[in-house]
Amino acid sequence: MIPRLTAILAIVLALASGVVAQVPAPRITPDVVYGHKDGLAMTFDIYTPPTPNGAGVLFMVSGGWVSTWAPAEGALRRFEPLLNKGFTVFSVRHGSSPRYKVPDAAADVERAVRFIKLNATKFGVDPARLGGYGGSAGGHLSLMLGLDPDSGNAQARDEVLRSPSGLAAVVAYFPPVDLRGWTGPSEQFPALDFKPDLAESVSPILFVSKDDPPTLLIHGDADKLVPISHSQRIHTALKDAGVPTEFVTIPGGTHGFAGNPDHNRQATELMVAWFERYLLKK
Repeated sequence: MIPRLTAILAIVLALASGVVAQVPAPRITPDVVYGHKDGLAMTFDIYTPPTPNGAGVLFMVSGGWVSTWAPAEGALRRFEPLLNKGFTVFSVRHGSSPRYKVPDAAADVERAVRFIKLNATKFGVDPARLGGYGGSAGGHLSLMLGLDPDSGNAQARDEVLRSPSGLAAVVAYFPPVDLRGWTGPSEQFPALDFKPDLAESVSPILFVSKDDPPTLLIHGDADKLVPISHSQRIHTALKDAGVPTEFVTIPGGTHGFAGNPDHNRQATELMVAWFERYLLKK
């Protein structure tokens, strides 16, 4: 009897292994070109889950408004919590500091949103169910996308510019929200070296209005680079405007939640839950 049971067990395990092996992996489409400038291509990577839920989430590849390229496969683990819930993820790069400044980066990611909406059917997403998130400069850019949308320029020769911008939900980790007084030569952040009179155009705090998308702010109270007051101020402004918003403080959290996987995990769980709440059809 024992040898027979062992054989049966071996068959069951083999079948189980076969089932696991057949579970499809997310599909990665790297380096999709959404525009050009100065003879250079602007690109994003697409991560499509095995069972898409129809909603898309844009991740801003930006820290200090530096946007770097790396093989798309290397970021797959970062996006697994979203992919496991069926979200299609767009990892968006912009013209990078030091060559390009903050206003350039904001314009680039806005174009990416327009491009995705124009090609939403091709990408398998609902253009009305796009969210955006990022940390620090990426959080700033996500807020700009959410709080400063427009319906597109119907007279533009470029069909991308005829498409609307805007997001349906935003999550921003430790974002700078007011760049007034921050501009000028900077060795640490060359992207801030632009004309001071342009600072208002890239300060999310100045674009808060009642029709803004639901916005989640997450910030550590030990952040010495971007004071927590930035998130507190814009949260208050959004709440006063009647926008669905929440503000989560990470006790002891530093900028980037550096070196603390628990802080990163908490922020990720909150982000995924926010997008589930506001991007999925009820």
